[in-house]
Amino acid sequence: MSAVPAVPPSPVVAVTGTSGGVGGRVAGRLAEAGMRLRLLGRDPDRLPRLPGATVAPPAAYGDGAAMRRALEGAGTLFLVSAHESADRVGEHRTAVDAAVAAGVERIVYVSFLGAAPDATFTFARDHWHTEQHIRGTGLPYTFLRDSFYLASLAGMAGEDGLIRGPAGQGRVSAVAHDDIADVAVAVLRGGEEHAGRTYDVTGPEALTMAEAAAELSRVTGRTVRYLPETREEAYASRAGYGVADWEMAGWVSSYEAVATGELSTVSTTVPDLTGHPAQSFAEYLRRNPDSYRHLVPAG
Repeated sequence: MSAVPAVPPSPVVAVTGTSGGVGGRVAGRLAEAGMRLRLLGRDPDRLPRLPGATVAPPAAYGDGAAMRRALEGAGTLFLVSAHESADRVGEHRTAVDAAVAAGVERIVYVSFLGAAPDATFTFARDHWHTEQHIRGTGLPYTFLRDSFYLASLAGMAGEDGLIRGPAGQGRVSAVAHDDIADVAVAVLRGGEEHAGRTYDVTGPEALTMAEAAAELSRVTGRTVRYLPETREEAYASRAGYGVADWEMAGWVSSYEAVATGELSTVSTTVPDLTGHPAQSFAEYLRRNPDSYRHLVPAG
């Protein structure tokens, strides 16, 4: 009696977050490479139309049944973390469990640099708990622990030309969306060599807030300064935004994580996996003048 041939793994890659900066770039690059894609989102009308890609029915991370339907037949899930919320970990767990139930064979998760149960940055704790849940599924996985976005670093300066926060003299190895996407594509197109791996995805340098301000000063032609704050001052200067306690804690603790050195790691992941150097802050600003447009006087 002849052996029953093994069922080959599905070539379909399910990509989440395609209306955002990372997921959209990843989906576009994979489509250009000719890969078969399934695009997931809460609002299918907001998702891109790409060659070789199908758009799944509406599926929110917290809706297990909808996620399972959306993921049926996919072999790999590229899971971009959900928007910050009071129950983001619960949403992630539901999405991961739906992927397992749907027969997904691999998960590539966009995590955060320094993810740990006791991370200073409160949102980094969410990522650690999500990683642990993915590990517990027994599926092959890869974690991409991204540093802060270079776009966010430029946006930290207010229209008054000040970067405010309790970052002290700490450093942050911010990274470009494009570099994160290139790393993700290399992993998604790769094979077992990435299974069980955790990659720190960073820029080529770690800057202090004062150094970031100096670079913004250079490109804008105006003085941009870093104004150190205590935790109490940081909460007070942001009180007018009227956000929930968990969101305020995330904002303030992001600067505190810089101060502790938890975000200062500089890795070679980008050049190692993509073959090109990671963008520096200066190069990012040169390529993306809109990122500092709010600092340039009109007229």
